[in-house]
Amino acid sequence: MRRLRTLSEAECYLRCYGGADESVKVFRVERPEREEIRLTGERLRRLFEARLDLREPGLAA
Repeated sequence: MRRLRTLSEAECYLRCYGGADESVKVFRVERPEREEIRLTGERLRRLFEARLDLREPGLAA
């Protein structure tokens, strides 16, 4: 069976559970983007280098 278009979330719900019921609502929760969680490649590299510098000298060999 070939689909002509992608079904929306509401259409999928109707196909799975039948007619629309007023007690059920589908919504998406958007989490706010927090700047302190973002980790850039450059910051990751610096953190890795700092961790390497803290190693014991005997472990490098």
